[in-house]
Amino acid sequence: MGKLVGVDIGGTYTDLVILDHDLRRLSIRKISSTPQDPSVGLIDGLEADQTKFADIDLIIHATTVATNAVLERKGALCGLLATRGFRDVLELRRRDRPHRYGLWGTYEPLIPREFRLEVTERISAEGEVLVPLAESEVLNAGRELSRTGVEAIVISFLNAYANSDHELQAKQLLEESFPNLHVVAASQIAPLYREFERTSTGVLNAYVQPLMNRYLTMLDTQLESRGYDNDVLIMQSNGGVMTSRVARTCPVNTFLSGPAAGVIAAVQIAAESGFENLISYDMGGTSLDVSLVTGGEPSVSNGTELGFGMPLLVSMIDIDTLGAGGGSIARLDAQGLLQVGPESAGAEPGPVCYGCGGTDPTVTDAAVVLGQINPQYPIAGSAGFSFDVDRARTAISEKIGCPLQLSLEAAAAAILDIANHHIAGRIRRLTIDRGYDPRDFVLFSFGGAGSLFTSSLLKELGIPRGMVPQHPGITSAWGCVVADLRQDFVSMVNRRIADVDVEDLERMFCEHAEQGGAVIRRAQIPLQRITVFREADLSFEGQTHVIRTRLPSGVLTASNITESFFEAYRRRYGRVGESFRDLETLLERIPVRLLNLRTSVVGIRPELTLRELLPPPKTSLKQAQKGKRAVYVEGRLQECETFERALLPRNCYLEGPAVIEQPDTTIWLEPGVSAQVDEAGSLLIEVL
Repeated sequence: MGKLVGVDIGGTYTDLVILDHDLRRLSIRKISSTPQDPSVGLIDGLEADQTKFADIDLIIHATTVATNAVLERKGALCGLLATRGFRDVLELRRRDRPHRYGLWGTYEPLIPREFRLEVTERISAEGEVLVPLAESEVLNAGRELSRTGVEAIVISFLNAYANSDHELQAKQLLEESFPNLHVVAASQIAPLYREFERTSTGVLNAYVQPLMNRYLTMLDTQLESRGYDNDVLIMQSNGGVMTSRVARTCPVNTFLSGPAAGVIAAVQIAAESGFENLISYDMGGTSLDVSLVTGGEPSVSNGTELGFGMPLLVSMIDIDTLGAGGGSIARLDAQGLLQVGPESAGAEPGPVCYGCGGTDPTVTDAAVVLGQINPQYPIAGSAGFSFDVDRARTAISEKIGCPLQLSLEAAAAAILDIANHHIAGRIRRLTIDRGYDPRDFVLFSFGGAGSLFTSSLLKELGIPRGMVPQHPGITSAWGCVVADLRQDFVSMVNRRIADVDVEDLERMFCEHAEQGGAVIRRAQIPLQRITVFREADLSFEGQTHVIRTRLPSGVLTASNITESFFEAYRRRYGRVGESFRDLETLLERIPVRLLNLRTSVVGIRPELTLRELLPPPKTSLKQAQKGKRAVYVEGRLQECETFERALLPRNCYLEGPAVIEQPDTTIWLEPGVSAQVDEAGSLLIEVL
């Protein structure tokens, strides 16, 4: 393996990690994103590094194309074929509302009603064909939708999770008759019960499939014209990567592509320093992504909601996303209260201090005004570029300070305080609300803006230790470089454990393993081995919510499946120091139901560590000192030491207030915290 390139295209910056195996050299690039065509930033970054495209063996890419298309409602025009009488399942939804308080709010499905057509067919919940598929109606519906200009058609028939024959039959008819259309069978994307959620997942896939197909085709063409002749791997929401060929047909697996890459990197980097329990928080220019890692494994969920009324049923790393980043806009709401986010200045026009046309003050503007960020050493380290401090001062003073009768510094500090409270609230929701004590975890902060808040979050949440990797601004791009290939499969069972034939389960797992192994081997990527993980969604009879449970690797039996479920139940609902035996005695009388089987086929790639690629600097702490700078601390300006991160020697010790600068981020150490560089090169921050 010669050169590896990891690329994370975010809302504000495009991050690149270029690894030359032969020279053992790691090159890092961070440039502004190009929202009109995300591939431009990728190409420009490689050309700026003077990398020869023909020398690149592999590009691994985290993308926001699918996510942005849904959030901005800029996806493809789609049609839907439903079982007769069920065209409105997208609008029937669940009994919920967009706002917690009050009964107001609107909902607009991704596919308008006039593009949702019905065809005659019916399959029972047991998979029995009750009414045959009317093929002529399928073709008539295809012709009608084709005339309206749709780019994609979703097929979602009632109970197709139990028997997908009708959906696959209709899909084949449409693909043969209308080869220019993208056709999606919902049962192939999410073979699970719950008609609304399954249909929504199929719709989301179809909504972004034409866009993702065009983007990846264009990217492949541009790379090929410059000499790159290999496939591009795409980061998935589950923390693994897939080929671009797979991504073209199943883009629904890329919705949390970038954040998932960040979590994978956090796990690997923290392991180098001996930590397995993490609160991973990634704060970039546009958003904040928080995830929990226990025992060295990220928390995994069976789906999420991309917005009100848009559930997504695919396996993914459990990531809680908030509209809070360095570009989050500070404003006064209708009641005159200060709010920060979720709106962002993004890459264009960006914060006011960028001088690119932005007029609304942001988190970055506040940090620049308070002296935390060096205006002559901005994030990304662009040569000859400096922040316009005067514009940032004017914007904060006019739009926040004067209306609230606050001084310039107090207004800027208030912006950072609000942002800090938002982040702390999300971390509490991910830990305390789920029965975890934040004090049992290490706060792993990364992203271009994350390190500004590490100290304050440690104090507010009572977390004893924080960790900042060597290059926090490009952590997600590094996650792309080290991520394994992965294919996830799910099959519905929906039977009591006592009624399940274990041999049938073993057969399903074997089929999944064979399919996943074949897909992974077709990628022709160097691997150490292929590993298979077996899980099941289990619950007590009568419960709606399930627990995703890792199953034993050996021979399965009804008893060891049940015991695995009880152990998972203990971890989720047990309390420290409290006996679970009495409750278990009661629960043992309730039948356990197996809803879904889940198989993860993982191609383990050769191990890479930053410790090997980034040798320690041969410098002293004194050489890392850059002087002093006035920073607004605890209500007044104070002279604070500043340091160059790249020159900090291993095991050096610092105390706040201090500023540590590097091209991809700024680390702010508040008074009352210390920092030490460990042997792996990460910065460990502790409250004194």
